[in-house]
Amino acid sequence: MPSANTGVTDRPRVLVTRRIPEAGLRLVLAQTEADLWQDELPPPREELLRRVAGVDGLLSLLTDRVDDELLDAAGPQLKVVSNFAVGFDNIDVPACTRRGIPVGNTPGVLTETTADLAFALLMAVARRLPEAYDYVRADRWQTWGPLLLLGRDINGATLGIVGFGRIGREMAKRARGFGMRVLYYDVHPATSEEEAALGAESVAMDELLAESDFVSLHTNLSPETHHLLDAAAFARMKPGAVVVNTSRGPVIDHDALHDALKSGHLFGAGLDVTDPEPLRADHPLVTLPNCLVVPHIASASEATRDRMAEMAAANLLAGLRGERLPTPVDPSVYERDTPS
Repeated sequence: MPSANTGVTDRPRVLVTRRIPEAGLRLVLAQTEADLWQDELPPPREELLRRVAGVDGLLSLLTDRVDDELLDAAGPQLKVVSNFAVGFDNIDVPACTRRGIPVGNTPGVLTETTADLAFALLMAVARRLPEAYDYVRADRWQTWGPLLLLGRDINGATLGIVGFGRIGREMAKRARGFGMRVLYYDVHPATSEEEAALGAESVAMDELLAESDFVSLHTNLSPETHHLLDAAAFARMKPGAVVVNTSRGPVIDHDALHDALKSGHLFGAGLDVTDPEPLRADHPLVTLPNCLVVPHIASASEATRDRMAEMAAANLLAGLRGERLPTPVDPSVYERDTPS
């Protein structure tokens, strides 16, 4: 059940839409009058709109839609929205900026952790580890067999990275340790010096799809990247390739992915994010043995989530004090004289 700190009336009022790690939560509870939603599931929309009324600050998660309706429900005294995430596609940032409300996120801290998970998915799918695990637990293991659960080699294979930002570059570093050839596609290519240091080559998207044994997605979700991998894109991919997605679920057309996996055109897929999210156990993708789906855990290490909580708290508290957020999503909000 939700709970709130009580007994102090002169501190700023905030709504925290889920329990976050204590490293950040204790800072918020010590300095604010916090309404903390403690259920495992996010607050229903109606409850969110009710509880946000009159607060000075909001600490939100990706599951909370922050739009004009919510901002109206909060009221003109709302000073800051702090998102416990790197991504912010759940927030109408322009709407916040128009009202002079800064939005904060938690960039940088989960770069290495997310790349670790992406590469773990790549390896698990390539070597069919989930299938092998199920094989043993079903008591089907009778003997060693020369054709049993044959997978794909990683060493010497070609990795195509879509989106060459911080996480994509960390993925390239891991690939080099396995002797992989690294191709990447990004609308803002790296410098030749950066490419040389990472052993990566910039190519067109079609070339990346045609030549890559593994394709790993690290791009933001935008109208341009929505269903970036659709049926036509899968058809251009090398037969037997593997797709890994730790970016955002809608970057992939899941119906098209299902068809490509079931037909055998793709060897497998590893998904940390889905569309919709979560997927139910009877979803067609979840039922496929060559599709590994995990519940959005790319940043789920204790140290990383602690750092995220500290950053989210720092953004929230700075906004409440009227100070510049340490990591604002849209710095132009500070160019405004007064909220409209």
